Amino acid sequence: MTLDLPKESLVKMYRKMLEIRFFEEKVFGLYGQNLVPGTIHLYAGEEAVAVGVCSALSKDDYITSTHRGHGHCIAKGADLKRTMAEILGKKTGYCKGKGGSMHIADFSIGMLGATAVVGAGLPIAVGAGLSARLRKTGQVVACFFGEGASNQGTFHESINMASAWKLPVIFVCENNLYAMGTRQSRIMNIENIADRAVSYGIPGVSVDGNDVLAVYEAACVAVERARRVEGPTLIECKTYRQKGHSRVDPAKYRPREEVEGWLQRDPIKRLRHKLIQTVISTEAELQEIEKEVSSEIEDAVKFAVESTFPAPEEALEDVYAQI
Repeated sequence: MTLDLPKESLVKMYRKMLEIRFFEEKVFGLYGQNLVPGTIHLYAGEEAVAVGVCSALSKDDYITSTHRGHGHCIAKGADLKRTMAEILGKKTGYCKGKGGSMHIADFSIGMLGATAVVGAGLPIAVGAGLSARLRKTGQVVACFFGEGASNQGTFHESINMASAWKLPVIFVCENNLYAMGTRQSRIMNIENIADRAVSYGIPGVSVDGNDVLAVYEAACVAVERARRVEGPTLIECKTYRQKGHSRVDPAKYRPREEVEGWLQRDPIKRLRHKLIQTVISTEAELQEIEKEVSSEIEDAVKFAVESTFPAPEEALEDVYAQI
């Protein structure tokens, strides 16, 4: 895809990917300081997928996320301070510190929630798509999931229902080649997850998940199709997580040459290079953005660290919805 978008849009994509990368790097360090309860699953390396897809959505459109959801939250517009506070288990977090890293939600921006259960976001996305159809709002739902989740029953059931009812759902497979530590080739006899779309009579496309513009272009086509009430699309974004499955995973099962090859295809460096090469932005402009984002992340950390933990008795609150 050519860089024919307005400079403002391109720079916004770059800035948003930086927010995710700097946020994840900071969380990685905070975990090492024993400031993060539980574990974390970082999104570093996959920023182009979340930013490319969410850039094609409207604010009132929905997304569903995964256990690796920080990037999705930030790309959809989540507040950095409240997101960081939730990860640190603080009362000022999105779920008052009781959800943690894998359970962040903000309905006001269409973020229906991250979930630790593999494949759980798929039927939720279909439900949200059905709701939008019945209410005739024109809203679209983007459902993020990994290639491992595409072997779950929820994947097939959800896509089948969305296809049969022509629901406005964009199924976004983030194929980072490894379901935890198991390589895709060991558990599937297909190379492209997108090939499974033909079974349900919907479009399926594989794109370079480390090229934010390629992801954005595919997402725009899928969103327009959904808004025309023509049904769902399956987009497979081939990408790569730069860290292990979780914070404690050294990822020694991945060949060094493979890792180094993917690091050379870093999505942020690639967009940065394009912006400078095409004279859309200067080195100085991008460096200033990097300083601003770094400062924002530090402010988020300060806010989270200084916030209080929820009181023990608050564990019994928010268990049931108030009607």
